[in-house]
Amino acid sequence: MPYKNIAFVADTTDMAQAQLKTLSHEYGNNPLGDADVIVAIGGDGLMLKTLHGIMKNENSGAETKPIYGLNYGSVGFLMNATSDIKLVDRLSQAEAVQLHPLQMTAKTVHGDESTELAINEVSLLRETSQTAKIRISIDGKIRLEELVCDGVLVATPAGSTAYNLSAHGPILPLSAGVLALTPISAFRPRRWRGALLPREAHVSFEVLEGAKRPVSAVADSREVRDVAMVDVQEQRDITLNLLFDPEHNLEERILSEQFVP
Repeated sequence: MPYKNIAFVADTTDMAQAQLKTLSHEYGNNPLGDADVIVAIGGDGLMLKTLHGIMKNENSGAETKPIYGLNYGSVGFLMNATSDIKLVDRLSQAEAVQLHPLQMTAKTVHGDESTELAINEVSLLRETSQTAKIRISIDGKIRLEELVCDGVLVATPAGSTAYNLSAHGPILPLSAGVLALTPISAFRPRRWRGALLPREAHVSFEVLEGAKRPVSAVADSREVRDVAMVDVQEQRDITLNLLFDPEHNLEERILSEQFVP
């Protein structure tokens, strides 16, 4: 579809700022509230930051403005390649991918409660040299009485190629309708490699011996320290719209990652 009003956001690197200046001069740079589409110039970090900003400002239940990323970062998995093709042509031909974030509700040992959203993953990580001990429940039923580990995470399909993959978790196609539950350096049980969960699953983590073995919970880059309980569930009321060039859309990228030697 044609987009008339474009808002640009850019990383602070020299290349991204130079491209911002060029594109703003050619197409104008509308305020975010007036834009039909947002073009993010940078890497995956900028894309996640932009998505979090949009989720914070949008009303619950509404779809967010579409975002098209131009890769002026390093990995750029959520971005499109740089190209000499006219931006308006690429935007009009782009294919939309809809994502739903995870919602993390974390209660600390001090009784405080925080709620954060994650596009890639929610991870629990030990804070000291002591291994973490974590009890895992799915939909109210204890599935793992005690996981002794460096941590554990829940990843979305879009985030399955990020931290989840580094922790030897599975790559998830967008259409699979599942989440990845992946341990990080599990010590006991040694042979447990994680699980695939339906996207509707309600995952609960209980930190055991939290005073001796403190654990932090991280939703993408938002950290809550000294947690006692963490609940994670997909937030279907929020829909994120990412735009990709047809020849290299997100579904194709995720599929291709499974065949990287």
